[in-house]
Amino acid sequence: MSTRPIAQESTRPRTIHLFVRGAAGATAALVLTSCATLSSGDGERDNVPEDVSTTITDEPVELTLAYTDDPPSIELVEGFTDQHPNVDIELQQTPFTDYVKTVTLSMSSDDPPDMAQYNPGAMRSLIPSGHVMDLEPYVEAYGWEESFPEASLEPLRADEDATRFGTGSLYAVPGALSMLGVFYNRELLAEAGVDEPPATFDEFEDALAAVDEEGIAPFSVGGLEVGGFQVWNALLNTFGDDQAYRDWVHGAPDSTIETDGARTATEALTRWVEAGYVPEDANATSDDDAKAAFANGESAFLVTGNWAAFELEEALGEDAGFFLLPGEDPDQVPMTSGSSVSYTVSSATEHPDVAAAFLDYLSSPEAAQIQLDTGFMPVDTDVSTGEGGVLEEINSVYGTAAEQDGIVPFPDFSTPGMIDQLTPGVQGLIAGSTDEETFLSDLQAEWDRVHG
Repeated sequence: MSTRPIAQESTRPRTIHLFVRGAAGATAALVLTSCATLSSGDGERDNVPEDVSTTITDEPVELTLAYTDDPPSIELVEGFTDQHPNVDIELQQTPFTDYVKTVTLSMSSDDPPDMAQYNPGAMRSLIPSGHVMDLEPYVEAYGWEESFPEASLEPLRADEDATRFGTGSLYAVPGALSMLGVFYNRELLAEAGVDEPPATFDEFEDALAAVDEEGIAPFSVGGLEVGGFQVWNALLNTFGDDQAYRDWVHGAPDSTIETDGARTATEALTRWVEAGYVPEDANATSDDDAKAAFANGESAFLVTGNWAAFELEEALGEDAGFFLLPGEDPDQVPMTSGSSVSYTVSSATEHPDVAAAFLDYLSSPEAAQIQLDTGFMPVDTDVSTGEGGVLEEINSVYGTAAEQDGIVPFPDFSTPGMIDQLTPGVQGLIAGSTDEETFLSDLQAEWDRVHG
């Protein structure tokens, strides 16, 4: 995986070609400019557009958008083309397992899609070769640093060589947001005498002990896939130094995951395993089965992302709650790993201003409602779900964390192969076949292979 924090169950097993068309007519005037695509002296494209405009043509425009996750791409395209009915956007979907290879080849071809869903693995070759657009001119033209949360833009920045992320030019913007946290069952916690969500890590461990003593399973964990990794990820958010962690994920020189905070997080996971809080069959349990067990009231807690909220609220109703794994200090800045469905633009598109207008639309109130309706947090974090319940809790928690710069990337974003170390590594911790130091040193060895 990637942690696949967005719509991980919805990928379709085939490529889809969907044309989204609106009625004839338009309201905007023409001020289109072309993106410079001539080769520079070293054979790379000039990927910085000149003379950008925020005005959209009323002439017919056809664009293509390559993507892998299902919602909310279709709905967002429909929302945009409803506002600009002269624009047709062809959607081309590829299964997640093939996406990095497919989008790398298609975006570097002679006939690339105009836009594509962002993937950091693909960007490591597409950015240096100039095949994706440097969006900085549009950042200034549209004021994206004000309309998009900074925490959502940071992972989408990269230097010219794409060796370090989180800094440099912007190459994509988010179309929907997600984050990792802890779902809990209010009824089961009340049975164990826990009346409020824990405010500190010690209180959380007390809650684990209380539900365990009551004969209630503390966790449902899908260790067969990424559920175990997500538990460790949440612990890392709680105990890790946020700047050192960001540097490691973004590939800053001399960064390391072998820190005191990461050791404390890893030791906490193994302590939970030894206490029996993590089910013995976790490594044989899929993410879907772990989610189903929690939804059926078989455990008190489930560590996963907001993408599970609709299903869990439908199953548990008002008993479903959500919080971030708390820190040692109740006043500690809330930290959580978050991500987004994001979109980048080809430097070869003939309609850069129209493509950029679609990106800008993603931060609009209209797009926010679509993002909410398809089960994601809106890019505009000030928008309320208006429904209360766990969805409102999640949106509020994200907004608080974002305001305090508490949204950090997922650890598998650090290298294309990191997920292949993380998932089996955590499985080893759960099985007792891997110790904490070996687990962290294996992660660092993968990091050094790419960044060292």
